[in-house]
Amino acid sequence: MNADWMRTITSAEPRGDGRVAVLWSDGTTAEVALPPAMATAAGAPAIGDWGHSLVWPDGGEISADALWLATLSAIGRADSRSFLEWRMAHELSLSRAALELGISRRTVANYSNGSHPVPKAILLACKGWSAQQAEAA
Repeated sequence: MNADWMRTITSAEPRGDGRVAVLWSDGTTAEVALPPAMATAAGAPAIGDWGHSLVWPDGGEISADALWLATLSAIGRADSRSFLEWRMAHELSLSRAALELGISRRTVANYSNGSHPVPKAILLACKGWSAQQAEAA
């Protein structure tokens, strides 16, 4: 993911049952389900370098990007998650996504970081853009 905003993991506490409570540097908190491989990892996770991952004693690691996507789902922001997944799948920077959708870079950033709801029309435009790119390939 492009550095839309330097959100980092501030703390992470295991909650059992394959879940971890994550506190982000922007104040967002969520209890998220870990992927199966991490849910069964031994020991408690530590925050990785610069807060960009969680690392387990056995060498397992999950990126902040993956945790942020899980956080968006956990806090009920499926719209932002879908938008951010679209950007990531197509490797679109803020500026490039703004150009392709005909909206401002700031709006793309707000949609990507979950600070503003993503309108249904924008999500549909993303699907249309993806379909158009597939046809062109």
